[in-house]
Amino acid sequence: MNSFTIKDIESLTGIKAHTIRIWEQRYNVLRPKRKDTNHRVYDNGDLKHIMRIAYLYRHGYKISKIVGMSEEEIRQLSLEETGHKGNHLHQVYINQLVEAMIDFDQIRFEKIFHNVLLRMGFEQCILKVIYPYLERIGLLWLVDCVIPAQEHFAANIIRKKLMVAIDGLDIPQSSTECFMVFLPEGEWHEIPLLFMQYLLKKNGCTVVNFGANVPLEDLCFYTDRKQVDQIYTHIITNFPQRALDNFVKDLGRLFPTIPVTISGPQIARISVPLPENVKTLLSMDEVLQYARRMPVTTSS
Repeated sequence: MNSFTIKDIESLTGIKAHTIRIWEQRYNVLRPKRKDTNHRVYDNGDLKHIMRIAYLYRHGYKISKIVGMSEEEIRQLSLEETGHKGNHLHQVYINQLVEAMIDFDQIRFEKIFHNVLLRMGFEQCILKVIYPYLERIGLLWLVDCVIPAQEHFAANIIRKKLMVAIDGLDIPQSSTECFMVFLPEGEWHEIPLLFMQYLLKKNGCTVVNFGANVPLEDLCFYTDRKQVDQIYTHIITNFPQRALDNFVKDLGRLFPTIPVTISGPQIARISVPLPENVKTLLSMDEVLQYARRMPVTTSS
């Protein structure tokens, strides 16, 4: 059994902790246990129950009506709403993935992923469901992971799916533009990098993926011996300011003749002028334009 704080519940459901407390007091929605410090503690069942309530609440049902239903009625109504409101289907898939992750249910997680894949295709599956799911659980954007064990469990399944999809693409011609992609030392979040590899390969580019936690000196060893037309990296980890700025300066110093592109939530923290060969991608639209080899229209 896992335990979650009320802040964890807030992060995973999108319902403010203050609102959850009111629901508990007024409607007896949940009966959390208490730590010795008197802080609320929720288990897997509590989390899944409040996620379903939150889904119905966000789509027009009054909390006073929801609390009069049984757990099974709430679950069934959530499924019915999926059929009536197709625009909310993505959110349902995301909730289902979170539930499967919480229970470490690999078979269910993969089955949901497969259903989304069949309905949307691989690229839209990642963009419309998997990325928002990862944002929800804090894997991509939060410094402090909410539930690390479950995140690692789910991330490894997604990583495997991405690798299979990459292998399934046609091998580009040797004369195509060659990209070297990597994550810097201390960065381990590979999913965005693998998705970029998928997009670039799908659009006919040759991609050499050095993976996570790579010293820049290792990249120099390769670029000294092989032709590389573009370098790409993605930064999620909240590095110390000096380390982040030094990394950017080193990209300009070590690869002055190769265009380098950086994306990820941490690039907003870069406080030094970008070297001439380094540019940043600030939005998903810019990332997709870059991967499709289209001129990037920067957002301001």
